[in-house]
Amino acid sequence: MKAFFHELFDYNFFCNKRIIDECVAMQQVPDKTQELFSHILNAHHIWNARILMKTSEFNVWDRHNVKDWSDIHYENQRTSFEITTNADGFDKRIDYENSEGRLFTNTLQDILFHIINHSTNHRGQIAMDFRKNDIEPIVLDYVFYKR
Repeated sequence: MKAFFHELFDYNFFCNKRIIDECVAMQQVPDKTQELFSHILNAHHIWNARILMKTSEFNVWDRHNVKDWSDIHYENQRTSFEITTNADGFDKRIDYENSEGRLFTNTLQDILFHIINHSTNHRGQIAMDFRKNDIEPIVLDYVFYKR
């Protein structure tokens, strides 16, 4: 299971890094893209904090300057790798409070998969925003990553 999650987080890192590099090179990053990518970074950070039972430094919809994305992304990745590497079991139940203050419990496996899936969902929205702004979307399909 560790190898599986390391592979997924490698893929997630690759995809997000491609978006970061593309946006850093732009003169003007579309507003919706900035909002969505900041949200991807925030959510990943928040879920890592929940797993580690720490207080998050970010709120769900905080906006970050594009020049700060790489550092936040790298730290999210490093923390997720620490979590997966040090996990005793992926069926461990994690109690947490969502952004609205409601209490929930999910397994570590579910939360880690959610981080990846959540990022994929919003990268799809970013691709649509690129098209809307006459920017060619980046090909981020898993099979292309594996080639």
